[in-house]
Amino acid sequence: MRLTVKFNLVFVTVFLLGMLVAGGLTYRLLQKNARNEVLQNARIIMEAALAQRQYTVEQVTPLLQVQLRYTFLPQSVSAYAATETFNIVHKEYPDFSYKEAALNPTNPRDRAVAWEEDILRQFRDGLAKDEIIGERETPTGGSLFLARPIQIKNPACLKCHTLPSDAPETMIAQYGPSNGFGWKLNEIVAAQIVSVPTAVARTQAMHAFQVFMLSLAGVFLFIFIALNLMLRFIVIRPVTKLAALADRVSLGEVDLPEFETSGRDEIGKLAASFGRMRKSLERAMKMLEE
Repeated sequence: MRLTVKFNLVFVTVFLLGMLVAGGLTYRLLQKNARNEVLQNARIIMEAALAQRQYTVEQVTPLLQVQLRYTFLPQSVSAYAATETFNIVHKEYPDFSYKEAALNPTNPRDRAVAWEEDILRQFRDGLAKDEIIGERETPTGGSLFLARPIQIKNPACLKCHTLPSDAPETMIAQYGPSNGFGWKLNEIVAAQIVSVPTAVARTQAMHAFQVFMLSLAGVFLFIFIALNLMLRFIVIRPVTKLAALADRVSLGEVDLPEFETSGRDEIGKLAASFGRMRKSLERAMKMLEE
């Protein structure tokens, strides 16, 4: 097997192993970064919803106390305000969603569906405490969800949710006496759930991975060609000429020109050693002829 072939086999093998390791590490890192990016978007939406809830409780509801005596205003409810605010965002980003899912909500639109019920049961059964992060498939693709429990910690919140007879008549008139009652202090009654699509971030991660791998392959090709040219002109060509000269000397042609080399590397030392050997052989043959 020729030296060039051996060299290329070793080089390609090492490169493929390196590319496999680098590709695997890079792929996992990019996918992890993509997931973290999606999760960060979910956290921002969650914090925005919490800010809207707090704003409604502290600044909007107190201004509506007089009107609430005569009519029920859902705008005074923090959950309603947070949901309606996000619905405006949802028009521009339909794959994003925010919901305060409950098993027994006052507003029927907040009733939990099957997968949301599973999240609520985890919170209510103590399987998860502060937060649940997961992924699920939707008709539009993969989606990451972030869920946090809503627990009744303020007794004042039970005024509208204990018994229908204790609730404001204006609220009963709008939502009826069958929904959103029987809540208890310290009970987890709902969960804030934010869903964010993962397709865009993962597509970008895959594109970055492809660019990286193509760039790595391009660098390999450049190095492969450069090393082969260097091997040919610095090693293979001088050694081939030296081997041909040695072959002629072995056949008795001692009257040959010197092998010219200006280098002081290993090839140059080999050529100098061969030159001394040829001269010694030439003197020895002349001595035998005498």
